Amino acid sequence: MASSSHRRRTRPKPDQDFGWRPVRGPLLAVAAVAAVALVVTLVVAFRPGAAAGVTGQDRAASGPASEAVTSAAAAPKRPSPKPSTPSPAPTGSRRPPASPKPSAAASGTPSHAAANGATRTTTAPAAGRIRPGAAYRGVATSYDAGNGDGACSFGPTSDVLTAAMNTADYETAKACGAYVAVRTASGTSVTVRITNECPAPCAVGQLDLSRQAFAKLAPLSAGRIAITWSLLSPAVPDTVSIRYKTGSSRYWCGIQAIGHRNPLARLEVRTGGGWLALTRTGYNYFLSEHGTGCGGEIRLTDIYGEQLTVPALAVRPDVAQRTAVQFSRH
Repeated sequence: MASSSHRRRTRPKPDQDFGWRPVRGPLLAVAAVAAVALVVTLVVAFRPGAAAGVTGQDRAASGPASEAVTSAAAAPKRPSPKPSTPSPAPTGSRRPPASPKPSAAASGTPSHAAANGATRTTTAPAAGRIRPGAAYRGVATSYDAGNGDGACSFGPTSDVLTAAMNTADYETAKACGAYVAVRTASGTSVTVRITNECPAPCAVGQLDLSRQAFAKLAPLSAGRIAITWSLLSPAVPDTVSIRYKTGSSRYWCGIQAIGHRNPLARLEVRTGGGWLALTRTGYNYFLSEHGTGCGGEIRLTDIYGEQLTVPALAVRPDVAQRTAVQFSRH
């Protein structure tokens, strides 16, 4: 019989009570498990990211987005660029262009006051058949101008370089007082002032020159020569004068302008209702049949649209009353 020290313990049955077992084996097992747990804990504690409290499960759960956030947090922060201060817009760069203020002349308000109170304004051009800048072809003939008087009713003159305009271009005295440059094909020229009308058989474009003027272009014996002519706006030695016709009074009057630099397009008189344009006659007077405006203010308009307003003048028939105004050169 074997000694008791070598006696094998029989394996207890499952339903047997374990209280009788010796405690040495279980204690060793527990110690081994605790040692393994300690090692695992130390390994986990010293893994990268453990200090931040990020576990492998946390990383797996957070996914790529969390990785991006972590990297961004770990990277050194750069100061965000401050929004640049917008540069001030160039002055007027986005503003609509300011409308130019109308000049006094264009708006009809006085732009010049003469010494005697006359004013100067501007309106639309009022050229007729004879237009600025245009050249006209025709023929020149000659006549004895006598004392220089003619259909324009300017009266006698010492100016010998004058001409009579054909009826079409005379245009009911609108050509009266116009200065025109007359030229020939050879290049000779002369400047004349229109003081008369040349009726038929004078043709359109024809000028009947004083003999003195014709002689500047060709011998009088030539009789008839081809010419071109055009309107001028020359220097003149004097200002405009106003003359009332014989028989004028405050009940009826005829008014004439003399010495104007440019052809006269219109003559008006001031009335209680405004300006009244008077009718022009072929003998170059503007008539007020019922005396309206006779002795009152007068407004003159040339073919360029310039207006001269003359203060009231006494009705003095056959007297040229000088004003302080003259039309501008063009």
